[in-house]
Amino acid sequence: MTALGVQAEGAPRTPLSRFRASLRHLYGGRSANSRVFFYALLAFDLASLLFIIITSFLPRNRLIGALDVTFGIAFLAELLMRLAGSRQVSRELLRVTTWTDVAAIVSLLAATASEAAGFLRVLRTFRLLRTFRVVQCLREDSVFFRRNEELLFAITNLSVFIFVMTGVVYETQRGVNPGIKNYADALYFTVTALTTTGFGDITLPGTAGRMITVVIMIFGVTLFLNLAKVLFSPTKVRFKCPSCGLFRHDIDAVHCKACGTILNIPDEGAV
Repeated sequence: MTALGVQAEGAPRTPLSRFRASLRHLYGGRSANSRVFFYALLAFDLASLLFIIITSFLPRNRLIGALDVTFGIAFLAELLMRLAGSRQVSRELLRVTTWTDVAAIVSLLAATASEAAGFLRVLRTFRLLRTFRVVQCLREDSVFFRRNEELLFAITNLSVFIFVMTGVVYETQRGVNPGIKNYADALYFTVTALTTTGFGDITLPGTAGRMITVVIMIFGVTLFLNLAKVLFSPTKVRFKCPSCGLFRHDIDAVHCKACGTILNIPDEGAV
């Protein structure tokens, strides 16, 4: 059995296996190259999200169409690399972010891509700060991120909700609701509904429209209040208590409020 194991380990590796091993190292490793790769992916995600959001407000033209295809090819290449480097492809296929990526890729590469595909493109916002390794690297490398992690996640969650619901409003109301003529109108309605301002100049008629409005108000207000809570509540730091495992403590805590153990939290709250 040992001989077989040695033979298996010593068997020549094919170019494909070496390529997959290098991808696993990039996506799952902790080396400097892996960190640079993850930060490059984060920068690319931010750039692509900015492109998707900005072009949602612009009329379609050849330049935007060409950029759509370019981003679509880049998204597809990154998705294939992620799947090829995964040790458990089935787990990757069960992730929501994988299928939102697929939806965004289809909309960007579709030959009939138009402003109507904006909703599927906006689903790409689910990628923002949803990758565990990216968050882990930011926690280790950025003092600003560690100190403001809850605030950044609250802002991200609210922003993702706003743009996804704006896409839903636009897709369901364009052409049938005279108040929703473009993406900006849909964004305006989403924000006024979320804040419960309700000016009344734009409404969503019918049962489906009312249900969309209810969803925006309930979930949007919840996310907005969570953001307000993070902004105005006392700052917390992440530091694992060696005794009970509690992670969140007051910034000047000396003892764990759950078990009383002395914490010795570093000045910057780093884990």
